[in-house]
Amino acid sequence: MPTQKRRAVVLLSGGLDSATVLAMAVHEGYEAHALSFRYGQRHTVELEAAARVAKALGATRHVVADIDLRVFGGSALTDDTLAVPHHASADDLGDEIPVTYVPARNTIFLSFALAWAETLDASDIFIGVSALDYSGYPDCRPEYVAAYETMANLATKAGVEGRQRLRIHTPLIQLTKAETIRRGLELGVDYAWTHSCYDPVDGRACGSCDSCLLRGRGFAELGLTDPALSATG
Repeated sequence: MPTQKRRAVVLLSGGLDSATVLAMAVHEGYEAHALSFRYGQRHTVELEAAARVAKALGATRHVVADIDLRVFGGSALTDDTLAVPHHASADDLGDEIPVTYVPARNTIFLSFALAWAETLDASDIFIGVSALDYSGYPDCRPEYVAAYETMANLATKAGVEGRQRLRIHTPLIQLTKAETIRRGLELGVDYAWTHSCYDPVDGRACGSCDSCLLRGRGFAELGLTDPALSATG
C-alpha cells in the first residue's frame, strides 16, 4: 500500500512567494492544504490568484477564512484613508517599516494555520516569509518565526498530549526575490497566475508599490520580465 502523505497547511496569499512555497511543499511530498484570508485588504484580486495557484499546483484543499482587520485599521492595506506608497524604483525604498505593514498579520494568519493543522492532525505549516527582499516587516524575521514555533507547541491539545510537534517551514527566508523566482520556475510555477500588488487598478498591478518593485527587480535580475507588470496597461 502506498504511504500516506504527511499533511501540511500552506499559507497562500496568491502572491509570488506563497505560490513558490506551495510548489515546494507539494514537491517535497506533502498533502498541501492551502489557507488564504479575506481580511479586508484592498487588493482582494489576490484571492482570485490564490484560487488559480492552488488548483494549478495541486493543493488538496483551498480554504479562504474571513477576518475583517478593517475594524482595527492601522495599515494602508486595510484603511482607505491611508495611501499606499509609490516609488519610481526599488532603490528608493527606505529602511523604515512602511505603512503597508498590517499589525500582527502573520501572527493572526499563523494562529489560524495552527488551528487548522491541529484538526488535520498535521505537524507542518509553510509560510513564504523572507528576511532579505522584503519591506522590513517585523513578522518576517527568523527570530519571530522561531519564537512563534516555540509558543505554538505549547498552545494546542495535540501538542500537550504529545501527538503533534509543530514545525513552521520558511523555505524562502534566506532567499532573494530572484532566487525565489528561479526556484519556482524550476518547479513549474507560472507567475502569471499570481498577484502581489498592494494597490491594483482594475485588477492590474500598479508597478510602483513596494511589492511590485521588489518583485519586478527579482525578475529583472534574472533577465526576465514580470508577467504581472507586462500585463499592465
